[in-house]
Amino acid sequence: MSNTLRPYLNAVRATLTTALTLDNFASQVVERHNKPEVEARTSPEVLLQPLIVSRNESERVLIEPSVNSLRLSIAIKQADEIEKILCHKFTRFMMMRAEGFVILRRKPLPGYDISFLITNFHSESMLKHKLVDFIIQFMEDVDKEISEMKLSLNARARIVAESYLATFV
Repeated sequence: MSNTLRPYLNAVRATLTTALTLDNFASQVVERHNKPEVEARTSPEVLLQPLIVSRNESERVLIEPSVNSLRLSIAIKQADEIEKILCHKFTRFMMMRAEGFVILRRKPLPGYDISFLITNFHSESMLKHKLVDFIIQFMEDVDKEISEMKLSLNARARIVAESYLATFV
């Protein structure tokens, strides 16, 4: 983890750890239903204040806690068009395999690249600190993966350009 990224990830870790206080809370509207309130939005009194942890304009995390669930949306750094395309392809690849990642949502919130939904059932069956560690590790790895894909793409483009231009020399 780079030194510039460390304070941002530490702030996300602390905020996420604090927000992950989830309880089993049945629906106030429909009897015997227990839906994530952050998604259903049926009772405004059980929704908590959304939090945004931002490193800059393009790199931020939205944490929306409620009594029985938490939605975490991540905007990944995209400096240029290549990074935007790579980020879109990578997050789309991940979201198509959302069943494998139990807490990953299939569709992100508008303005964000990827979203997670953690319910009280997830926090009961999984360790809280392991969930936070997974999300922080995911944020580190996505940034690293996109950088590596960009370097690989540029290297391949250079090789192709050199071989194409070699025919004219």
